Amino acid sequence: MSTTYKTAGELKKGHYIVIDGEACQIISVDKSKPGKHGAAKVRIQAIGAFDKKRREAILPVDARVEVPIIDKRLAQVTYVGSSEVQLMDLETFETFEAELPEDPDLREKLAVGAEVEYWIALNKRKIMGVRSKA
Repeated sequence: MSTTYKTAGELKKGHYIVIDGEACQIISVDKSKPGKHGAAKVRIQAIGAFDKKRREAILPVDARVEVPIIDKRLAQVTYVGSSEVQLMDLETFETFEAELPEDPDLREKLAVGAEVEYWIALNKRKIMGVRSKA
């Protein structure tokens, strides 16, 4: 897994965190003050980058959390099927298959020869957008 570590107190809205083994984008961070006998806590609400599920974590401010390393790359579409798309990475020329995006506007733009941006995080790949049409 390609991750790094930060303390929970360093995280801000828009950053990414690993919750339940999924890369998630943080949508809100609430910090509570320390009490008489307890440490300060951080409540993190996030949305999965690949599955769009809401997740929540409540941690001490000084807790170490995993932060995914997201690799953003370009690829060319070589085949469009009914449920999958075959892509060729424009740097390494590796070919692989990815799921068709759920967004109907993005699905319309996918055609053989189109250039797309995709993300790799935690050994998962997802098409994020179309750069140029074929």
